[in-house]
Amino acid sequence: MHLHRIDAYRWEIPRTGSMRVPGLIYASEELLPQIVGDKAAEQVQNVATLPGIVGRSLAMPDIHWGYGFPIGGVAAFDVDTGVISPGGVGYDINCGVRLMGTNLSREEVEPRIREVITALAAVIPSGVGSMSTMRLSKADERRVLVEGAQWAIEAGYGQPDDLDAIEEGGCMAGADPGRLSPRALDRGRPQLGTLGSGNHFVEVGYVDEIADVDAAASMGLTPGSVTLCIHSGSRGLGYQVCDDYIHIMLKASAKYGIALPDRQLCCAPVKSPEGQAYVGAMGAAVNYAFANRQLLAHGSRTAIGTLFGERRVEIWTVYEVAHNIAKMEEHVVDAVPTTVCVHRKGATRAFGPHRAEVPARYRDYGQPVLVPGDMGRYSYVLLGTQKAMTETFGSACHGAGRMLSRKKAVQRARGRSIAQELARQGVYVIATGRGTLEEEMPEAYKDVSTVVEAVTGAGICTTVARVKPLGCLKG
Repeated sequence: MHLHRIDAYRWEIPRTGSMRVPGLIYASEELLPQIVGDKAAEQVQNVATLPGIVGRSLAMPDIHWGYGFPIGGVAAFDVDTGVISPGGVGYDINCGVRLMGTNLSREEVEPRIREVITALAAVIPSGVGSMSTMRLSKADERRVLVEGAQWAIEAGYGQPDDLDAIEEGGCMAGADPGRLSPRALDRGRPQLGTLGSGNHFVEVGYVDEIADVDAAASMGLTPGSVTLCIHSGSRGLGYQVCDDYIHIMLKASAKYGIALPDRQLCCAPVKSPEGQAYVGAMGAAVNYAFANRQLLAHGSRTAIGTLFGERRVEIWTVYEVAHNIAKMEEHVVDAVPTTVCVHRKGATRAFGPHRAEVPARYRDYGQPVLVPGDMGRYSYVLLGTQKAMTETFGSACHGAGRMLSRKKAVQRARGRSIAQELARQGVYVIATGRGTLEEEMPEAYKDVSTVVEAVTGAGICTTVARVKPLGCLKG
């Protein structure tokens, strides 16, 4: 594959063959070989062939191979002529991250970090197939699928101002529970309020560095202040929605005569019956994930507040972003405001200043962009920029991105104790899933600072703060 270097952090895949638009990869020269080596760049090229795609087929620096679309891929489609694809959203619909600030200091929490993580583990069910202690009725499940985080708050799990700092206000419009299969509903009912497995986590950290004092102050982040980061999604319900609609979209692709370079890119026109059915089902799964993270946040608040009950503990939502989602948004395409269906798979919305979708408290700065790293190094808080609005449909990276497959990570971890290695670095970890620490060890991921360097160097984000981990609960 020929890549044309635009500058230090942007690489273009020129239009060839059946590509309708060029591809564009955001990466440093250091990151590029791994991106090309795992064939993720070929997936960027494949996405560029789909009907109705506008602008470019985009890839963030945390890109790696995924189902159909690369993880770290962004693509926008004209709603009248374009398509929607389950592979462009992913199996864990609305997998996302919430960052919470606290009035606790590193000095208070670090000596008790084992107690803190143990307390979180006691209230948060985690691991493969984990089940909630909540008994969700069929009627309440349907309300969750329509109302999202709002349902959780009305049920007593959280505080109303949480909604002001969640993407979409914690509820995606147009959700239609009637578009979900009985199997999806059955899988979702016992899992609300659970963490899940794999790379899902609850991490306690502290603000290590601040780059933008004013923006950090608007978020309540100060040097040494303790943070809580929650990463989870729509659990088995979202997985089942994706699985169900892949079968539907394979038939739809043939029905509408859509040529696919890869069957995993199966899709349907956005406005077709199949496309609209997926929009409704996906929206329901999105809302399930918003409610799920709200419950996890409430459990975390309660556990930490109880543990430090000798003082008045304040824990607030800084922001919550969605990673795996397709959304109807207005962007300028060829100098014309246009409604497009933006697929972000393993990518984060990064709207610049003055967009109405950004909470009022952040509107002058831009939308917070949360970029978790791995268990052993650090994470970042960024802001979206106006350049992101013009280049990436207001999108940026979502994390560090894998360097090793889970199988290779387990092979490399053989004979080692990852928990002990992390403890020597000052990070206390509890993992409930068998082999999770080996699959998720820090060296399985890119150094997130190199990923952040690429998006900030390209001008689609600016840096607010860096957060270092103290302890982590892994699924």
